[in-house]
Amino acid sequence: MDFEEKLNKGFELYQDKDIDKALDIARELQKENMQAHEPWYLESLIMQQLSQYDLALDKINEAIEIDVDNAVYINLRGNIHMQKEDLEEAESDFDTAIELANLSSAHRNKVMLMLMTDRGAEAIPYLIDRIKKDPRDPENWILMGDMIKRGGQEDKARTYYEQALQIDPDNDYARRQLEE
Repeated sequence: MDFEEKLNKGFELYQDKDIDKALDIARELQKENMQAHEPWYLESLIMQQLSQYDLALDKINEAIEIDVDNAVYINLRGNIHMQKEDLEEAESDFDTAIELANLSSAHRNKVMLMLMTDRGAEAIPYLIDRIKKDPRDPENWILMGDMIKRGGQEDKARTYYEQALQIDPDNDYARRQLEE
């Protein structure tokens, strides 16, 4: 198996929750090619899943050192910072990821951060703007539904989950929210 095939296998194993084998592949690939950023990213994902946030941060920083302007990696680092409650660092990373690639996931993470820091009044118009700019992203509709549901307006939240399902009929989360 060449490098790319091993890497794909590692991500496959990670998706299948075969963490030990995925981690073995990530570390093997790091030794095989120290300048490849993807194995560091894979190990960071694994460490994050294991709630080993300091290790996850170290590994994603290794990946970012190699691929400096990778918005996906910077967004992941922001997510790790958010889980560690390093909220200023998290917001800075989300802003950078948005600036670099306008990542939808970074926008959603920024909304979550706003909610965590009691800036809900800022989060709602921000998310509404995101829905207007990217109406085909079901995750924005789901996040708005979740926010409205937490606010006690379950009927209104239902319309957001229904919209998400129209865009992505296989979205299990939205379907479960409607069934409740």
